[in-house]
Amino acid sequence: GAGPGPGRPGRAMASSAPARVPRFEPSWEEFADPFAFIHKIRPIAEQTGICKVRPPPDWQPPFACDVDKLHFTPRIQRLNELEAQTRVKLNFLDQIAKFWELQGCTLKIPHVERKILDLFQLNRLVAEQGGFDVVCKERKWTKIATRMGFAPGKAVGSHIRAHYERILYPYNLFQSGASLLVSSPRHPAAAVGAAVGELPARSPRQAPDARGEAAEGLQGTLSGSLPLWAWEQLLHFVMHSHSHWNFLLQVDLYVCLLCGSGNDEDRLLLCDGCDDSYHTFCLIPPLHDVPKGDWRCPQCLAQECNKPQEAFGFEQAARDYTLRTFGEMADAFKSDYFNMPVHMVPTELVEKEFWRLVSTIEEDVTVEYGADIASKEFGSGFPVRGGKFKVRPEEEEYLDSGWNLNNMPVMEQSVLAHITADICGMKLPWLYVGMCFSSFCWHIEDHWSYSINYLHWGEPKTWYGAPGYAAEQLEDVMKKLAPELFESQPDLLHQLVTIMNPNTLMAHGVPVYRTNQCAGEFVITFPRAYHSGFNQGFNFAEAVNFCTVDWLPLGRQCVEHYRLLNRYCVFSHDEMICKMASKADVLDVVVASTVQKDMAIMIEEEKRLREKVDKLGVTDSERVTFELFPDDERQCLKCKTTCFMSAVYCPCKPGLLVCLYHIEDLCSCPTYKYKLGYRYTLEELYPMMNALKMRAESYNEWASNVNEALEAKINNKKSEDLTCCLFKALIEESEMKKFPDNDLLRHLRLVTQDADKCASVAQQLLNGKRQTRYRSGGGKCQNQLTVNELRLFVRQLYALPCVLSQTPLLKDLLDRVEAFQQQSQKLLSEEMPSAAELQELLDVSFDFDVDLPQLAELRTRLEQARWLEDVQLACSEHGSLTLDDMRRLIDSGVGLAPYPAVEKAMAKLQELLTVSEHWDDKARNLIKARPRQSLSSLAAAVKELEEIPAYLPNGAALKDAVQKAKDWLQEVEALQVGGRVPVLDTLAELVTRGRSIPVHLDYLPRLEALVAEVQAWKECAANTFLCENSPYSLLEVLCPWCDIGMLSLKRKQKKLKEPVPSGKKKSTKLETLSDLERALSESKDTASMATLGEARLREMEALRALRAANEVKVLSGEEDAELKVCVCQKEPAAPMIQCELCRGFFHTGCVPVPGAAQAPRVWLCPHCHRSQKPPLEKILPLLASLQRIRVRLPEGDALRYMIERTVNWQHRAQQMLYSGNLKRIQDKVGSGLLSSRWQASAGQLPETNKLHTSNLAQMSFPQNECCRGKKDGLSYMERKLKRRFERESFCGEKRARVKKMRTPKKKKLKLSHSKDLCSNKLEKERERLLELQRSSDSHLLPSDTSFSEQEDSEDEDAICPAVNCLQPEGDEVDWVQCDGSCNQWFHQVCVGISPEMAEKEDYICASCAGKDAQLRK
Repeated sequence: GAGPGPGRPGRAMASSAPARVPRFEPSWEEFADPFAFIHKIRPIAEQTGICKVRPPPDWQPPFACDVDKLHFTPRIQRLNELEAQTRVKLNFLDQIAKFWELQGCTLKIPHVERKILDLFQLNRLVAEQGGFDVVCKERKWTKIATRMGFAPGKAVGSHIRAHYERILYPYNLFQSGASLLVSSPRHPAAAVGAAVGELPARSPRQAPDARGEAAEGLQGTLSGSLPLWAWEQLLHFVMHSHSHWNFLLQVDLYVCLLCGSGNDEDRLLLCDGCDDSYHTFCLIPPLHDVPKGDWRCPQCLAQECNKPQEAFGFEQAARDYTLRTFGEMADAFKSDYFNMPVHMVPTELVEKEFWRLVSTIEEDVTVEYGADIASKEFGSGFPVRGGKFKVRPEEEEYLDSGWNLNNMPVMEQSVLAHITADICGMKLPWLYVGMCFSSFCWHIEDHWSYSINYLHWGEPKTWYGAPGYAAEQLEDVMKKLAPELFESQPDLLHQLVTIMNPNTLMAHGVPVYRTNQCAGEFVITFPRAYHSGFNQGFNFAEAVNFCTVDWLPLGRQCVEHYRLLNRYCVFSHDEMICKMASKADVLDVVVASTVQKDMAIMIEEEKRLREKVDKLGVTDSERVTFELFPDDERQCLKCKTTCFMSAVYCPCKPGLLVCLYHIEDLCSCPTYKYKLGYRYTLEELYPMMNALKMRAESYNEWASNVNEALEAKINNKKSEDLTCCLFKALIEESEMKKFPDNDLLRHLRLVTQDADKCASVAQQLLNGKRQTRYRSGGGKCQNQLTVNELRLFVRQLYALPCVLSQTPLLKDLLDRVEAFQQQSQKLLSEEMPSAAELQELLDVSFDFDVDLPQLAELRTRLEQARWLEDVQLACSEHGSLTLDDMRRLIDSGVGLAPYPAVEKAMAKLQELLTVSEHWDDKARNLIKARPRQSLSSLAAAVKELEEIPAYLPNGAALKDAVQKAKDWLQEVEALQVGGRVPVLDTLAELVTRGRSIPVHLDYLPRLEALVAEVQAWKECAANTFLCENSPYSLLEVLCPWCDIGMLSLKRKQKKLKEPVPSGKKKSTKLETLSDLERALSESKDTASMATLGEARLREMEALRALRAANEVKVLSGEEDAELKVCVCQKEPAAPMIQCELCRGFFHTGCVPVPGAAQAPRVWLCPHCHRSQKPPLEKILPLLASLQRIRVRLPEGDALRYMIERTVNWQHRAQQMLYSGNLKRIQDKVGSGLLSSRWQASAGQLPETNKLHTSNLAQMSFPQNECCRGKKDGLSYMERKLKRRFERESFCGEKRARVKKMRTPKKKKLKLSHSKDLCSNKLEKERERLLELQRSSDSHLLPSDTSFSEQEDSEDEDAICPAVNCLQPEGDEVDWVQCDGSCNQWFHQVCVGISPEMAEKEDYICASCAGKDAQLRK
């Protein structure tokens, strides 16, 4: 039940708390083998007796118990009965209380100075001082009071003496053997009875549960005590009255055994134990009244008090719990006791309160502990195979884990696995369900074995432990501090019922350590390590024993210790040893070696004991299979040890036996009747031990071979395969024979692994290529060896106890690497090694999978060398080094590591780039400059640009422009010097090229003006000749008609189809206009007229054929359905009109027909009406202006030929007119308009053909029209010439071209129609035209020099007053003076007269002629 709270005063633990035990946190690799790990930590952990192990964080086994199905009955623990010294006090008080209670008195513990008097301490101190008489004699009561903690000077000593004399002195006299109430004669009993008075009535002894209710309840004094003299007198009387007492017994059955009288029967007391009678007043101390309850006489009292005390133990609780209900109870207790939530109570506070409670008699706190719950019956907290708890797939690893406490005791490394006997108490785990303050007392494990405890869940468990070497020291201290407990229970510490404060043990020199075991942690106790502890709250733990091979010597020592204590063994140690020896061939060699040593001790001791038995006379013997008997049937009668090797038994006591140590304790029969039972003969034991020895020696032989292999010298090495196989064979042998995993085997494995690793690394180094890493960015691989490491690695290979095939190859690799380093150092020491050498060296390094520090510098120098070579190569070709190349080189050079050669080249390149960019920008600006720069300045710039060793795009453009300008000027000058009139196409091409050259060209404006004049002339001529919306070009109109009729078209098509024979020059055929134009352009000036003449002949031939074909169509009288006429190409149908030129017939509805009023005498069809046919007077100025421009073009040649042809025709026409044949011709020529389709012509004369040929000429003649031109036709030309004249201000070069003639001799020209006159005029006109032609052939393009020479030789007043002055130019210009009233001079060509006319006839200008006409009106 719950007790007093923590706030009450009590004795706490001393300030020097125990040190903490070591805590281990194994890695997963270490955690895999529990026994190997425990063996590893043993040197450290056994120094503290216990240790704590924290598994890896992820090791979390599932809890396999059902909290509602696990039922158990806990033990009751009264905390103040647990501590050894406290329990001694309680036992003493129980004995005092029982002593006085049997005498009918109630013990009430007195108070001194308001403190409960500690009777146990008072009794012990008086005994230490020599007893009651000595203390009184030497007056030491004050000293005793001081030692008990009372303040001096208050007469406490007299009070203490009175209490001792009244309560403890009678008890001590009784304990000393001086019985106060024995058979005695009736002598001073009445006086004594009168002096003592009556005793109060007895009260029954308090029950154990009520006794601890409160210490305050044990108060008061003991009534009815006797003075000392009375006790002494009674003692003397009793000692001398034995004979008289016997006499009285023979006389009266109902008399007082003290006084011998039978009087006062109402005062006689009858003993409830032996039926003896005593007067109440005869008893010492006397009783006042007859007791109401049972009464024991003094003899019965002595017998009762001298009975041995019952062994202390925990009683079972009355209630059964499940895990859930027990947890609810435990949590409620702790939260109520500390008045706070259970998990908020500090562990230090619980620990302090626990030790206060167990050390205070007044505190009676009771808790319950579910200890030693068998897992076999209730199930383990760990999952087991075949258990009710079903594990998940990911939790199956915990079924076979070595740290699963169900597996640990029976693992191969545990020697308990070799015990076949049923020792479930050690091989199966036990469960422990704790609550706050529930404790486990100081103890060691059975057979001094190991134990391991795992806390599945819940609040911590506090542990205290002492190392195994301090076990006897701890036992001695506890026996010294609580000897009374060990007198009644010699094996008290094996009962797990006694606890003692660790500070008390430490104060007596016992080393004690502590720890708090949390959920999920293991606590391991080592052999003979005492441990105890308590629970901080509700938790669930599981524990089991196990034994390792190092425990075997301790196990035998423990059995000897048990024999001295007469303590039962859990199993037979000798039986276990023999079991292991029988399996020597599969036993672990370390176990075999240890078992062999232990068995040797066993055999020697057994041999000695059997010799002793033989000497005692036991001759009879038999073989007994002791292991078939239950342990309790083969236990020694004396020492309780479990017999196995041998035992002695006697027929007089069937079923009983003794070990060979206690033959004398068997029975009183003579020894020759005894029989020796043995399990093995000594002769059988030696081979078993030898098998163990051979097993151990096989390991020794193996170890020797291993050592020889490991220590082999280099020159004694075998081949690589044999040596490696030997090492691996040794390892396989150790695994097959299950040799221990000791340092030697681990070293062998390590050496073999090192050899394998070295071989693997060596092979990787031999196979390793650096290309992939280098190409992916280079850098050191994480696992790459340095050269020094490679060197050490090669040394390690030579130092290995085995030879690897890779060793010489790796040595060669090392030599090559070192050679590479030397070559690298040599190259790097040069000022600027070549890129090829560096690359070659780097290519060599690709085969080395080694960290080479030179690689980075080599790569850096390689980049620098490549860059320098790129710069050198680019600079060596001046014409190919561009600005982009320089920028690219500079950009790539910026990222290079600093180096003098690189920096020097970079500086030069940067300087060159700056200069180049400057000059390139300057060249661009010169090219784009407006106005354009002169050729000389640009040539100077080009000369400077040529000094720059780089390709500049704008510089190249500037250079090209200067060269083009020079070439252009050469061509222009060649035109001037050549003496020929330039062709328009040549001039136009020069102008176009000149405009594209970004240089100021002096001749270019003049050429442009000249070309513009030619273009203006062509436009003026087109306006003069071409009809509105004419489909013909000017050249097509001016040249002879090339494609007349269908015949020409067919010939043209045939010409296109005929391929030109290869290798032959194409013949000149003038069948098309393009042929004619090409011929005119390619021919010289004189040959052009012949070309045009040839074209005219073809024209006439084609025209005559066309006319004949067209007339045949209509004049033939036959009906022809396929006859097609007119532009619509349909059948003839009236009315129709006939063309005067081609003689084709056209429907009047398909072509425009002039009306009757304006009907011309000659009608031409749309095909033949090709131009406006301007008058000759209007055309002559065009030719004159073209001659003045002095540029030759096909249109000009055609115009000259047409004028010449026209003048010739005029001449012939004049002759015909004056020959008298005109009337006959007119009669033959019919009207152009036919009344019907079948109206036929009577035929034409040859002269008629000549007359019609005039229709081919594209101009009108003066014989038919007045000499006036179409104003609109010359308007553009007039404006052009006028603007030009005004622009030059009549002062420049153009004015110099006008040469004023001498005033010709004036002769008035009279119009006469005589034949001769006309003939002469026509002849002269023709000669004039030929003269113009000759003069134009001889004129050249005037140069600047000719212009300047003529400037001062001309009359500035020579101006032609004609309205449409053509401003003729040339060496001679013909003038004519008006014979009217104005007397002004006119250009003959401007007024349309020839020089012959001017010589023979008068000339009246248009102004004077107009005035005369007005006067006549």
